[in-house]
Amino acid sequence: MRRARVIFHGVRHDATGDGDRLRLDDGSRVAEDEVTWLPPVEPRTIFAVGLNYAKHAQEIKSATEQEPLVFLKGPNAVAGHRSSTSRPADVKFMHYECELAVVIGRTARRVPADAALKHVAGYTVANDYAIRDYLENYYRPNLRVKNRDGATLLGPWLVDASDVADPMNLELTTTVNGKVTQRGNTRDMILDVAHLIAHLSSILTLSPGDVMLTGTPEGVVNVDAGDEVVTEIAGIGRLVGYIVPDAAGAIA
Repeated sequence: MRRARVIFHGVRHDATGDGDRLRLDDGSRVAEDEVTWLPPVEPRTIFAVGLNYAKHAQEIKSATEQEPLVFLKGPNAVAGHRSSTSRPADVKFMHYECELAVVIGRTARRVPADAALKHVAGYTVANDYAIRDYLENYYRPNLRVKNRDGATLLGPWLVDASDVADPMNLELTTTVNGKVTQRGNTRDMILDVAHLIAHLSSILTLSPGDVMLTGTPEGVVNVDAGDEVVTEIAGIGRLVGYIVPDAAGAIA
């Protein structure tokens, strides 16, 4: 099942996909462009995994490691489908990152990899924007790189784990203004979803509502104010976002 969280006429609703429309929790059916989309989950803790695709690590000239690079994101970094993300006026290189986002559904502590997927509630699409200008190094992604308000889009849907036959064989695609700029497949992850859950749960307890961003493939390019960026994962969803300048009133 595809689940979403939206605002319709000022009221927050849980919604499900119903053909090309949304069915709200009050039974009404509305068009997708009649609502304001929220992230499909209200994240508890957000774990972001960096450099989890070998070719992307090569693309940014960083060595891959057996120990995954993981950092945390604050809840204010997250926005929903069709949201706008601001580009600070002083930057030269801001790029998208199309990622499979994993939502934890059951408490996980020291879970072995062969049991890890039982703890997944579902999957959604993430677009985790980064600003290279602000990056100190790839093992220290500071606040301005990865925790700016509204710089991580999630959505549109949370797809139940039971409806995803193999999370490690999903095509990822990014388009900028309709032009394909990034292609990849989750099978190319260095550490797959199960091993990432096993690793994180060996360090701390994962709780329902935690979200894990699993990294992006090669193919990131600069985006500018006015661009439409679409990150899509086959079977999971098509997430649309817009880049706006700071002067447009968005939060940087």
